[in-house]
Amino acid sequence: MPESKQEPTWLAIVKLLRWHKPEGRLILMIPALWAVFLAADGKPPLALVGAIVVGTLAISAAGCVVNDLWDKDIDSQVERTRDRPLASRTLSIKVGIVVALVSFACAAVIAFYLNPLSFWLSVAAVPLILLYPAAKRVFPIPQLVLSIAWGFAVLIGWSAVTHNLSFPTWLLWSATIFWTLGFDTIYAMSDRADDKRIGINSSALFFGDYAFVAVGIFFTGTVFFLAWLGVALQLQPAFWFTLALAFVGWLWQFLSLMSKDLPNYVYEKFFRQNVWIGFIVLVGMILG
Repeated sequence: MPESKQEPTWLAIVKLLRWHKPEGRLILMIPALWAVFLAADGKPPLALVGAIVVGTLAISAAGCVVNDLWDKDIDSQVERTRDRPLASRTLSIKVGIVVALVSFACAAVIAFYLNPLSFWLSVAAVPLILLYPAAKRVFPIPQLVLSIAWGFAVLIGWSAVTHNLSFPTWLLWSATIFWTLGFDTIYAMSDRADDKRIGINSSALFFGDYAFVAVGIFFTGTVFFLAWLGVALQLQPAFWFTLALAFVGWLWQFLSLMSKDLPNYVYEKFFRQNVWIGFIVLVGMILG
């Protein structure tokens, strides 16, 4: 029987950074782009857009590595994550730490390009990124910690344009918090059996049989705050059309989640669909 070839180090690093699964990188980028385009009335400087794109890619990559360093022994016991490079020992802890430091350094370079308020907001987000994996061990709804970390993308993006955090910023921040709680609770549903066996907390386990109700409430909150934002900024019909499309998408996901017998791949598919929904809303914001 021929020996299996060892995976190249560069490919293992790509997987460690999750660049082979871009949905998780894009879904962090979306709230930041929402903020930048709305704060700039749909016409932000291209250099700033580029900085936000690169910055979110770098910091989300760093977050993935930090998560895997914390969870290397747990990931090896979970079906979905057992092949991650640190869990499978394809990469060493030392390599993981180096990759994390390089990713944080890239994000820091971008942060120095921003104004002082945005820079310090970027710094304030780092403890949440570092400690989120620990939240899964001690906090019943760790997705809330992740949502707050995601919310910093809005605060950084908006302040990068306006140098302040006005009232509409917090409406968009609230919408992002609810949206992240919604899609990440769906994502956590695929791991419920393994998380319960190992003793890891998640919103999917916390809400139990009513997790689909929680998701419905979270998506309703997202629509509410986005609609309030649309009124506050006097956005045009294009925004309302895309928000209606997003509402239909979230409603369909909620109704689908009412079934108790969904295979795990469906939850991951719903997570990926939220990337497209987020970009649809972004187009409406730009046109509106």
